[in-house]
Amino acid sequence: MSVRFRPSLLKLNELKFFQQSRGAVCTNINFNRRNDKAELLTDKYKEKLIKKANELGVKNVNELKERLKDQIEVQKKEFSKIDPLKELEEYERRQAIEAQEKLKHENQIRDPRAANTPEKPFKTLNSYVDLEKIKELPLKELELIWRARFQSKDNTLISLITSNVFDKFYKNARENPIFVLPLPRGDEGFELHYIQWSFVGPNTIHCMFTTLLEFKTHKEFARPHTTISFHTELQDSHNVVFMNGTVEKESAVKLQEAQLLLLNIQRFYGALEETEVSRRRLQLLQDFTNGSANFNIDKLVEEAQSLDN
Repeated sequence: MSVRFRPSLLKLNELKFFQQSRGAVCTNINFNRRNDKAELLTDKYKEKLIKKANELGVKNVNELKERLKDQIEVQKKEFSKIDPLKELEEYERRQAIEAQEKLKHENQIRDPRAANTPEKPFKTLNSYVDLEKIKELPLKELELIWRARFQSKDNTLISLITSNVFDKFYKNARENPIFVLPLPRGDEGFELHYIQWSFVGPNTIHCMFTTLLEFKTHKEFARPHTTISFHTELQDSHNVVFMNGTVEKESAVKLQEAQLLLLNIQRFYGALEETEVSRRRLQLLQDFTNGSANFNIDKLVEEAQSLDN
């Protein structure tokens, strides 16, 4: 299935991959240890040292140390020498690792979809299951059939969504068809992802995700890393909407990361109850759509991370 982002009139130049400061507490841990290393070594090799002292005709180990003092110093210097080639190899190895990490996100920018790529017909519910055969089945059997249909598929997201949740999705998606959501990237902070809804047919709705960086690079020719489809053919009869989604294998986004983005779609587009948290999230959605100066990235990240509903 070929999907395409629609051109956006929103100004996205101010939205970039950004760093969020994180607090950390370091604790010093001291291990108890003996300082008399020389004594430990002397005890360990006492017999060998006495034998060596006898060979050299000295009375005891201390005289042996004095006799061999200059030789010992030479050996110490030899052992402490740094191999410049090994040091260079280690430096180059560290540099390669750092360069790889630095380019990690740049490598996520895939080639754009070719402008002359023909649009493939979108898939309906009947593309996955025989609608005539299943439409009279009870909801529990429908759920089993839907899960079995994608059981062997990799990188797939599936669900059955109740009508009351989907209706909020639909209403808010119609009013706010474009949004951005943060995705945690460990110590590097957060990466913003571009969300766009597309109402492709009477019973089919798409929700597409791509990195904001990739969208800004390729615009409407950017390829979504994840496409979620909602099918409403049985909504009236069974009070549910069928959902399935695919995460592209060649993208840098993992299935678990796509699940997190989908969770935040529900948080911002389909809050189940009228709460203070849901009102704040909806306000962020509306502020983004209206290009309001009140839209704030820090607030977006805070609400996306909050477990409150």
